[in-house]
Amino acid sequence: MSEELESAGTKAAVLLQYGLRQEVLSPMETLAQSISLIAPSTSPPLTVPLVFALAGMGTCLAYGIAMGAMVLVALCVAVFARDSASPGSLYVYARESMPPVFAAVTAWALFFAYVTTASSVLGGFLNNAYVLLGSRGMYVSPVLLAAVGAGLAVFVAYRDVRISARTMLWIEGVSVLLIAFVVGITLWKHGAQVDWRQVKLEGTSAASVRLGVMLAIFSFVGFESATTLGVEAKDPLRTIPRAVILSAVMVGVFFIVCAYGEVLGFAGAPQSLGASASPMHYLAAHAGVGFVGPVIDVGVLVSMLAATLACIIAAARVLLLMAHAGLASKRLMATHAVHESPAVASALTGVLAFLPVAVLAHRGVGGADIYGYMGTLAVFGFLTAYGLVGVAMMLYLKRRARLGVGSVVLSVAAVLAMVGCTLGTLLPVPPAPYKWFPAVYAGYMVCGVGWYFVVRGKEADPLRG
Repeated sequence: MSEELESAGTKAAVLLQYGLRQEVLSPMETLAQSISLIAPSTSPPLTVPLVFALAGMGTCLAYGIAMGAMVLVALCVAVFARDSASPGSLYVYARESMPPVFAAVTAWALFFAYVTTASSVLGGFLNNAYVLLGSRGMYVSPVLLAAVGAGLAVFVAYRDVRISARTMLWIEGVSVLLIAFVVGITLWKHGAQVDWRQVKLEGTSAASVRLGVMLAIFSFVGFESATTLGVEAKDPLRTIPRAVILSAVMVGVFFIVCAYGEVLGFAGAPQSLGASASPMHYLAAHAGVGFVGPVIDVGVLVSMLAATLACIIAAARVLLLMAHAGLASKRLMATHAVHESPAVASALTGVLAFLPVAVLAHRGVGGADIYGYMGTLAVFGFLTAYGLVGVAMMLYLKRRARLGVGSVVLSVAAVLAMVGCTLGTLLPVPPAPYKWFPAVYAGYMVCGVGWYFVVRGKEADPLRG
């Protein structure tokens, strides 16, 4: 026990060098980071219909399986989060027990995942913005809208992490409550009867559910992002593991209930749930609370900004630690003297998130397609990082003589789940442009690992000692 405390104290001493604010975020604000990056309010109107288009009556089951896989990873992450706190998140966890090259792979994969998720939700922001603007006969350049969204997120992330966390918490909380209100009324109007179509998986095959699971996973990604607040959270060895596990469980239950309610609510509807551009509008009108529909649209729009903000906060802190470890430019180590935020890393992350959205929007690609394209790319990065952390947990506990049968089972189950999910994104080969995304991600990772081999002999990793 004394050795663990000494180790924790050593880590804390190293963390003071990062220039971030120390222990300023409450447990609720720490939880807000993970919840906001997940952006649960965006899945019922955007992702659930896409999952239904694949899984049909197996939509609820697809979300249940996805939740199970993510909870396995959350439990693995929590093992590390109880022992150490760092802005490097999963990168530091992998580095503590695996060869350096695997830590570098985790770092580049995680950074890629956060940036492309920011791009994805910016695409969702464009989609919802045009739903609102189109209803009023207004038009604004999509590139300009994306620039405004990314710029606002970077500004808030740079200004004050406490303001960022509180803003995200309020925005997401209100949006989720409105969606839960509509789904709750929908379930109430249908009474206590069970929707046997969903229970019996009517017209659904195992292959379609598997494809639905792959897409449902994108609803969860980012649940671990509270780990990037290791320096800034109060009592991080307690609050961060709780935030990671709670976020995966809480949003999982929310998604399952919403999926069940939406599929039930669209029974007999003139338009399929999978083809609906505004499912919450239909459900709200059908439930007799039509006025809530437009309010939810506004809430989801703002939640997209909150999710972009959460992605930038997480990615900037991973990039900050990568710079300290020699994997990125030393200029990215800079933190603002007054706000104590990674200003340069935040700005770069915002630019990288904005550029693909700007290019695609300029070429006429719609916001919903940008959401799908960039979200698919993000899943590759998350699955890589999650899988490596599952392996790292077993090695970490073994080195500390704490490895038990339960830990081995957990690690193996988490890794197999991630491998299965990865294969599910590759086979069967999806149509264009999705079939090219694995090559894009592989090319990025080759560049990242290649850069690691270039710099590894130039300077030692300061956290390695």
